[in-house]
Amino acid sequence: MSKPSYGRTGFLGRRSMTLVKICGVSEPGHARAAASLGADFIGIVFASAWRQVTLDQAKRVAAALRQSLPVRQAGSEQVLELPSGDASSAYIESLLRKRRPLLVGVFADQEADTINAIADDVGLDLIQLSGSEPWEFCRLLKRPVLKSSKVHDGQAAEEVLAGIGEGAIAHLDSYVEGAYGGAGRNLDWSIAAEVARRLPVMLAGGLRPDNVAHAIRIVRPWAVDVSSGVETERIKDVKKIRAFIQAAKATNR
Repeated sequence: MSKPSYGRTGFLGRRSMTLVKICGVSEPGHARAAASLGADFIGIVFASAWRQVTLDQAKRVAAALRQSLPVRQAGSEQVLELPSGDASSAYIESLLRKRRPLLVGVFADQEADTINAIADDVGLDLIQLSGSEPWEFCRLLKRPVLKSSKVHDGQAAEEVLAGIGEGAIAHLDSYVEGAYGGAGRNLDWSIAAEVARRLPVMLAGGLRPDNVAHAIRIVRPWAVDVSSGVETERIKDVKKIRAFIQAAKATNR
């Protein structure tokens, strides 16, 4: 079966300011803080990992965002109509024009019915798949999907690109055996930069307030994704979240 393809709409006309995802959020206060500081995406983890949230925790985070933040209306702006599955950067940017931040649920090697039920129950905007799911699995999901690609040491950019659905956003994270993500390990930014010349990239893996600007200058990603890099003793640190977002937004890609 061929990989899903929606074309490359929106990539060449992408924004100059890098989008920011704060992932691994489990507390409503941290979600509100990240949103008020300019985060574009808030990630909550449903995969089997130490950051995994319960359904009740996820609902509290979602409710806090809905209650504390005004919803931005799209007005006359058109929201692109795309089928469920992997989504283009243009489609996600159309969602961001309606409301910001978007709520992302992170899953790994879980059943499609389970993912869809949680997405409906919590009110997720996007789904991130961080396991070994094939690209065709995206078609079974009711929300647009970010599919994570784990980059191995020494892996060539062409090999990375070959494993990404055409026109999809390349969510690039470092490969760490036994970890779905959030391990705090850098991938090879030169490889990520080659991929970013072909596809919009959401760069993850080892990013911190003190290195994100450098990473953006090298890779020129569409977005950056951070979890452990804004934590102190495994707890989200608002000062680090502020510093990370400021550094990322100040660096024009």
